[in-house]
Amino acid sequence: MKKIVLCSFLCIGFAAGIMAQQTKPPAPVYPIPSARQLAWHQLETYAFIHFTTNTFTDKEWGFGDEDPKIFNPSKVDAGQWAAVLKETGFKAMILTTKHHDGFTLWPSKYTEHSVKNSPWKNGKGDVVKEASDAARKAGLKFGVYLSPWDRNRADYGSPSYIMYYRNQLKELFTNYGPIFEMWFDGANGGDGYYGGKKEKRKINGATYYDWPATLKLVRSMQPDVLFFSDAGPDIRWVGNERGMAGETNWNSINPDTLYAGKAGITALLNTGSEDGTKWIPAEVDVSIRPGWFYHASEDGKVKTPEQLFDIYLTSVGRGSNLLLNIPPDRNGVFHPTDVASLKGFKKLLDERLSHNLAKHAKVVASNTRGNAAAFSGAKITDGNRDTYWATDDGITTADIEVWLPAAKKISYVLLQEYIALGQRVRSFVVEAQEGGNWKEIATGTTIGYKRILKIDPVVTSAIRVRITGAKGTPLISNLALY
Repeated sequence: MKKIVLCSFLCIGFAAGIMAQQTKPPAPVYPIPSARQLAWHQLETYAFIHFTTNTFTDKEWGFGDEDPKIFNPSKVDAGQWAAVLKETGFKAMILTTKHHDGFTLWPSKYTEHSVKNSPWKNGKGDVVKEASDAARKAGLKFGVYLSPWDRNRADYGSPSYIMYYRNQLKELFTNYGPIFEMWFDGANGGDGYYGGKKEKRKINGATYYDWPATLKLVRSMQPDVLFFSDAGPDIRWVGNERGMAGETNWNSINPDTLYAGKAGITALLNTGSEDGTKWIPAEVDVSIRPGWFYHASEDGKVKTPEQLFDIYLTSVGRGSNLLLNIPPDRNGVFHPTDVASLKGFKKLLDERLSHNLAKHAKVVASNTRGNAAAFSGAKITDGNRDTYWATDDGITTADIEVWLPAAKKISYVLLQEYIALGQRVRSFVVEAQEGGNWKEIATGTTIGYKRILKIDPVVTSAIRVRITGAKGTPLISNLALY
């Protein structure tokens, strides 16, 4: 009898093992992110550094006729930038190495409109080197913005300028270590100084720069770089500078729908396309001040910690990355007001979104892929972003409940999809257990890499998420409650 019972247990265990082996992960729902893009999503928050002659002329867009001698900070403390960013949770910095005025923050051998002709460090200084070195020392990634438009160059608009622009890219991508992101925008052509001629110049932005050849050149030097522009190809603009991604935010989009003059282009960039053919996620760029460069008149207009937290919820909390601009002042450091706001922002993040009440909580799912432990509901509370709950093929609506040991006050619900296999969820509902019944407390459309829902606080011992629509088998890697 004992042998029979033992055999029964062994046979059941053996059968379960075979079932687990036969339960394969869901097929990808394309498009999917590259390894570089997946690592980019995990950065979440990083900083823009706007610093040039504009800091000293009190302009936002210089005309290119500035005397390089005006660039004369009392010091440039890139170490302070990096230390503040590291302390307040940022993962990288992107430096404006050249803005539209054409002034280069490194001693480029291809122009005289450069720090090499400024009194700062007797013309021997190099802001790009100091910033890149400081970033690496602090464990931050480093990126560059090199404006395609140049209001100082006499040959802007002619083929020779493209060679000039590429030569500067060669300097940046061979002399300053690994660069994780190359940032360029759509500000091209218009009035400027152009080497002595104050005039307007017009270029065809779609063809003039020959971007495919330019990007191929950069990638030949640094294969892992990511390219940001209005249309990608790796990261797209979010369509505004207010700090807001769309409440519906697909990481996919059709590149051939992105062109200048297209009606509704900013709305399309803001939401992406459910049927998009390429993975081109949105980056949210916004400044901590009204302007992008430092102006003393804006010292009283720095965004508060609460405003920055709200921006975090509408950027990172909607599946995008946040690129927050913090401009150094004329001393070459972050202004004390900006620093205080950043520290206050980090304090709010720690207070509101650091203690996950659902960690290792009990989970009940309406469907589990192959009834396999590898895809069970427990994967959404295990703290491992590489595991996920999944349903059987063909099941695109399902419920998952998280049960807490005791009733807790919940103010934020955080959800994450396992986007390595594609973005899937179209719609969902969040409910709380109240008096033995489920009460709706939030609804949403897309989830993506991360979705944070701020709810009216509720005291409950259970939260249920109902996936009400998906492009394929839903894959949820994380559910956190705060």
